[in-house]
Amino acid sequence: MFSFKEYSSHPQFFLLAGPCVIEGEEMALDIAEQCVRITSELGIPYVFKGSYRKANRSRIDSFTGVGDLKALKVLAKVRDTFGVPVVTDIHAADEAEMAAEYVDVLQIPAFLCRQTDILIAAAGTGKAVNIKKGQFLSPDAMQFAIQKVRDAGNDNVALTERGVSFGYQDLIVDYRGIPEMQRFGAPVILDITHSLQQPNQPAGVTGRPDLIETIARAGIATGVDGIFLETHRDPSVAKSDGANMLPLDRLPQLLRNLSAIRSVINTL
Repeated sequence: MFSFKEYSSHPQFFLLAGPCVIEGEEMALDIAEQCVRITSELGIPYVFKGSYRKANRSRIDSFTGVGDLKALKVLAKVRDTFGVPVVTDIHAADEAEMAAEYVDVLQIPAFLCRQTDILIAAAGTGKAVNIKKGQFLSPDAMQFAIQKVRDAGNDNVALTERGVSFGYQDLIVDYRGIPEMQRFGAPVILDITHSLQQPNQPAGVTGRPDLIETIARAGIATGVDGIFLETHRDPSVAKSDGANMLPLDRLPQLLRNLSAIRSVINTL
């Protein structure tokens, strides 16, 4: 059974990475293969990430997925093919049990992190729960979200920082929040792609993928337990969130750089 505490006890940071949404089996297996290869080389514990459906879209005609059951089966195939745990978002309490049949970690989107029924339902599956911190919440306020999961009988929980609202159309990362949330006794993950989103733009969501390594380096230096990122062979044709994705061919060098920084931090 997947354990966040086990992953966070590793000398290296752990990684949650994959496409924003499952677009098909071939692309998911391709991305997973590349991620498994580089994380195995560097000794980085890895979790494949892929949403089986995207519920929070800017437009009604935006791509949301290939079908819930089809996408969940793709996630299960990734797990079985490569022997790695998988994580996916859920968007309502009644999705928790369905998704738990196919994945190891249930992720609560940032906009839903205060929804008690979703948190309790996720906890009740016995799967690990990753709660993304709302852009509208302080780090200290996340103690209440994590306590709901624990009070429901599940201590296998982590928190993910993904930026704080800065005006109407930007996000910033306050690195003070990482040690502050670590005080709650759960691993803290830094989302290095969504924290670079620029939401509420007239043309939809834009991003600053050129700053992914900058954000990631600072997170590793701050002592974050894990890194979350979305990646794609060609972000320009990705069906969801391509504006802030990391091109897959840039992932190996990024992880090598972050691994080197982590090794230095471990000696201090």
